Amino acid sequence: MMTETVNNEPILEHLKAIQAKLARMAIDIADIKTDNRAHQSLTTGLVQIEGLNSEQIADLQARLDRIERRLELGD
Repeated sequence: MMTETVNNEPILEHLKAIQAKLARMAIDIADIKTDNRAHQSLTTGLVQIEGLNSEQIADLQARLDRIERRLELGD
């Protein structure tokens, strides 16, 4: 009976390479999450500003309508 020697070194090197890739992917995912949070904050701010602008435009439109009525200006 012959004893065969199994060399696990290629498998271990391959697994180490996979582990390194997974570590880089984990860092990339963390960066993406951080960027996503920043974009969400920015979007929330823009929506709030848009809401304020809409309110201001509505207020100006109401004032303009009152002025037109007082001056008896019609379309």
